[in-house]
Amino acid sequence: MSRHALLSPSSASRWTMCPPSARLCEHIEEKSSVFAEEGTEAHTLCEYKVKLALGIKMEDPRPTLHYHSEEMESCTDEYAAFVLEALQLEKEAQKDPLILLEQRLDISTYVPECSGTGDCIIIADRNLHIIDFKYGQGVEVSADHNTQMMLYSLGALDMFGSLYEVEEVSMTVFQPRLANVNTFTMTADDLTNWAESYLKPRAELAFRGKGEFCSGPHCRFCKVKSTCRKRAEANLDLARYEFAEPVLLGDDEIAEILRQADELASWVSDIKGYALSVLGRGGKLEGFKLVEGRSIRKYTDDQAVAEAVSSSGFDPYEHKVLGITAMTELLGRTRFNEILGPFIYKPKGKPTLVPESDKRPGITINDFDDMEEK
Repeated sequence: MSRHALLSPSSASRWTMCPPSARLCEHIEEKSSVFAEEGTEAHTLCEYKVKLALGIKMEDPRPTLHYHSEEMESCTDEYAAFVLEALQLEKEAQKDPLILLEQRLDISTYVPECSGTGDCIIIADRNLHIIDFKYGQGVEVSADHNTQMMLYSLGALDMFGSLYEVEEVSMTVFQPRLANVNTFTMTADDLTNWAESYLKPRAELAFRGKGEFCSGPHCRFCKVKSTCRKRAEANLDLARYEFAEPVLLGDDEIAEILRQADELASWVSDIKGYALSVLGRGGKLEGFKLVEGRSIRKYTDDQAVAEAVSSSGFDPYEHKVLGITAMTELLGRTRFNEILGPFIYKPKGKPTLVPESDKRPGITINDFDDMEEK
């Protein structure tokens, strides 16, 4: 397995904020996951469908996909349609735009030894459009000043700057499983100015293992997030509050606690995970040990149980309508909408506390007074 680049575009949101973390994580093995493998296969299917529509030969990858599903088919269809529409819009505005799929990009002009692969690049005079397919459904990704996509855009400008006079750069995140499609646009001059004034100096610090450690949301995917002292110090700062009754805290203090609460909860969860791994491999943590957790009874053989109960004159099966996800898998998304569309409704969601930066509109308590009655 080849070694991942020290300063990769996918981890740029971390090493630009916390430069020394790059060298700290350098020799820690990159762990694969089912989700990553599933995403890779979805990207391959995306590439195939766009190439098929463009008349470019590529072997159908479906027979080799382990995670192929109706949902993957639907999501990749949506992506292909979006790409083709973006290309058509560019054709109507410009002459002969260039489209590149899974294009390798050299970003080493700004970041040492850095390269990446752009899912889709559409470029013509005046306009560059980078489209990034995200198959994950755990975290909604924003295109707004998305560091990874800005690096891809810089690589594309570097590669094609001598052929096209690009004035505007658009970056689109296409995340169909969360119904999240959002685009951020900036001028090419603003992008290159950012690269020279911010990215390049931060990359040089990160490459040398210098700079200041910094805790924040970017810690989420850091390989040393469980044992990082800077992150611990930032979260333990909450200890300065004496958690008396909330009515004794001022609103400004409550707001400050809320701003840190999610990160604090995430940090505690990471610490517990690390402790489990230490004790699980025979290590010691003073004052703690592993014990067997609570479990529930299970059947050794479901089919044998069903036969035994049936032979005694009872019905061993539950009878209920499949849930929406299972029913969609059974019927397929198109037939599901055709057959069951009139029977689907979406009730109001329970009020959720989020930062003001969240794009959803704010509500008041009166907006959901009647929720419990429905």
